Amino acid sequence: MNRAIAEKIVIQQGDLTDMDTDAIVNAANNDLQLGAGVAGAIRRKGGEEIQRECDAIGSIPVGYAAITGGGKLAAHHVIHAASMQLGGRTTTANLRNSVAHSLRIAAERGLKTIAFPAVGTGIAGFPIEECASIMLHETAQHLKGETSLEKVYFVLFDDRACDVFTHAWKKLNTQPSTTGPAKNPEPGKSVRDSEPSKDPS
Repeated sequence: MNRAIAEKIVIQQGDLTDMDTDAIVNAANNDLQLGAGVAGAIRRKGGEEIQRECDAIGSIPVGYAAITGGGKLAAHHVIHAASMQLGGRTTTANLRNSVAHSLRIAAERGLKTIAFPAVGTGIAGFPIEECASIMLHETAQHLKGETSLEKVYFVLFDDRACDVFTHAWKKLNTQPSTTGPAKNPEPGKSVRDSEPSKDPS
C-alpha cells in the first residue's frame, strides 16, 4: 500500500457524533429515516434539522448516499450511506457501493476530512470482519485517485471493532496491488443532495 495513502487513514475508538470533521457518515436506510443505532445518535445530538433535510430529499436507491448539513453536530455535514432498506439487511454490494458513493460525494464537495462508523454492522446485521475489509478497500481505492480528502477516520464503538479494523488494514497493506472490484455505478438522477446553512445555535 502506498505510504501516502496509509497516512490518510486513521482507525480509532470513540464517539462518531463528537468528530469535528467536514463530514461524518451515517449508517442509513434508503428512506433516510434516522431511527436506531448510529442514525439515532446523530439525530439526538444533531437535532431535528437533519431529519427535516432527509425528509426533503426523500428515498434514495439502496447502495447510494446523500448529503445534508450537520445541524448541531461538530461536523459540518452528514453523508447518509444507504446500505439497506428500512428494516432490512446490508449486503456486500450495497455496502461497497454506498461507501464508494459517500467518498465521491465528499470529494465532489471539496471536503478534506470524513469519519465513518462500521456501516451496516448494527441493526443491519452485517459481519464486522467483512465490513472492515470492504470499507478499507473502497477507501484505499478512492484515495489512489484524485480527491480532496486528506484524512479518512474510522471511528469504532468498542475495542473489538477497533481491533478488527486494525487487523483488516494491516492485512490489506500486505496484499499485492489489484485492480479491485468492478467500478461502482455513478449516482442516478433520483439522488438529490441538499446543503442548507448550518444551524447557528
